[in-house]
Amino acid sequence: MKKQFLLLVLSLCTLNVFSQADTIQHIIAGRKNSSGQQKKSYVIMISADGFRYDYAKKYKAEHLQQLAQSGVEAASMIPSYPSVTFPNHYTLVTGLYPAHHGLVQNDFYDRKTQSFYNYKGKMALDPKWYGGLPLWVRAEQQHMLTASFYWVASEVPIAGIKPTYYYAYNEKIGIHERIQAVINWLKLPAEKRPHLITLYFPQVDHAGHYYGPDAPETEKEVHFVDSAVNELNKAVKATGLPVNFVFVSDHGMTKINAEKAIPKPAYDTTKFILSGDGLLLELYAKNKAYINETYQQLKSVQDNYKVYLRTNMPAYRHYGEKDDWHDRIGDILLVPTWPYVFKLSERKVNPGAHGFDPYLVREMHATFYAWGPAFKQHLQVASFPNVDVFPMVTKILGITYADKVDGTSELAQKILK
Repeated sequence: MKKQFLLLVLSLCTLNVFSQADTIQHIIAGRKNSSGQQKKSYVIMISADGFRYDYAKKYKAEHLQQLAQSGVEAASMIPSYPSVTFPNHYTLVTGLYPAHHGLVQNDFYDRKTQSFYNYKGKMALDPKWYGGLPLWVRAEQQHMLTASFYWVASEVPIAGIKPTYYYAYNEKIGIHERIQAVINWLKLPAEKRPHLITLYFPQVDHAGHYYGPDAPETEKEVHFVDSAVNELNKAVKATGLPVNFVFVSDHGMTKINAEKAIPKPAYDTTKFILSGDGLLLELYAKNKAYINETYQQLKSVQDNYKVYLRTNMPAYRHYGEKDDWHDRIGDILLVPTWPYVFKLSERKVNPGAHGFDPYLVREMHATFYAWGPAFKQHLQVASFPNVDVFPMVTKILGITYADKVDGTSELAQKILK
């Protein structure tokens, strides 16, 4: 009994050590801004996960509405397909569609390496999964320092580079401490001060999933984000620095028919590998000879979902045979029609979901607001694709690039002074 007690104490102590380590800021030593970069503007990029395009108005988020009205407000921002978290966060900072940067889903299978990617797993820290170059990598390569209080891939050494200042993802650090960390970064000497800072809020997405987009719990989290952004904005303004804010979300949220979820379709598990979630199931053939037969079988029984081959996915989704990372896309794809989702386990289906085609389901649309010295004032713009955020941020920061991205300069031309 004594031995078991000691082991339990040791285990708890170890867990406590890890939890403390998770909250420590990581700093890459030896870096500094070049003299030219020290003169550049600043961008704080904030992502509120699952903050649907209409939430600020729907729930009367007064601070966000005022800030948006003072600067730039988009009717909505159109996420890339599939409209899920990891692919779209990485799209926002690379300017590439998911099938062009490699994160084709939150969870997927890779034929070449015969391995699975899981956004919660340790393998997500392996740079082999990430194509393209995110904003912080490009900035650091050009001797401009960056910082991240969470963003997809910010802990991964892409091209061997991480942000100069970053935190390992966890939800243990309070919002006031996070805001203070940002202010501390901005108060560093010019040669050590980051010019690009990313910040991430998960609360609205959590509530939207668990309670639905129309629930009081979701409204509460919208107001939490509204208050936090207001606190951050006031604190940053007091520094006197020319800081620009870009407030975005990765996708929206919709109420789904949880009572009539689609049962997992029958297929021969010996012939296919299954990956995906309730909004997109992908079958990877172990032997390509069985693809057409299984495709025809599934099409003949499809109900509240559509079946595609990788070769006949609609081209506008940028998710098919001709895309750069097609080896990570299934041979057969099963796509539910709104408001239905697949039920893949015995667990109760949540009332809120995202992942649908944003060109078919408007509630997938995300939020885009921007304010600061680089932006025009009192400007409203039409909905635009999220790949255009990357070129706009590079324009503000003066980051150059010669490689091809999917985003265009159209947004930057409309909203920057």
